[in-house]
Amino acid sequence: MQAFFHGFILSIGLILPLGVQNLFVFNQGATQISFLKALPVVIAASLCDTLLILVSVEGVSLLLLKFGFFKMILVGSGTIFLCYMGWLTWNNTRVQSNDQTSKNFSIKQQIIFAATVSLLNPHAVLDTIGVIGTSSVNYEGKDKFLFTTACILVSWFWFFFLAALGRILGSQKWFTQGAIVINKISAVFMWGSACYMLYHAL
Repeated sequence: MQAFFHGFILSIGLILPLGVQNLFVFNQGATQISFLKALPVVIAASLCDTLLILVSVEGVSLLLLKFGFFKMILVGSGTIFLCYMGWLTWNNTRVQSNDQTSKNFSIKQQIIFAATVSLLNPHAVLDTIGVIGTSSVNYEGKDKFLFTTACILVSWFWFFFLAALGRILGSQKWFTQGAIVINKISAVFMWGSACYMLYHAL
């Protein structure tokens, strides 16, 4: 089980730091009318992480590290989407009570934005490739399967936990204004991340 625990600990270290993806999942859990309404973003983020992990372990995504052209496309797309998402999140000041109809991000928007912050975030992609992908080279067969499974399980558990925590806090009356503040913080974080990745790319 050494490979499994290695993947488990490695993934926790990568996913715990505050990032755009984590903020978005938590924010949706806090502002949606119920936990079920936030499930699309949880599942979308988990599936995207699963895809990145599988691709990294198989080594296909290492092409991004070899060809600068693909990296520039990734950075450019990520910057545009993060700026757009930041604008939408900043202006999303509607905080609903339990008896109100959901007026936040629709299911389609949740899925698109979750995929964006997962797949078009160069730092997240390159971290997954550089750390998980590189570490998986040490394993073969059953060990590689256990390593990969542990990494995927951590992602799914973490996003469900974040959304659930957001829902618990969001259901509290005192958290009404807090949800609006989180929206603002999330938007600033998205814009900051866009500027940071663009600065390093140039």
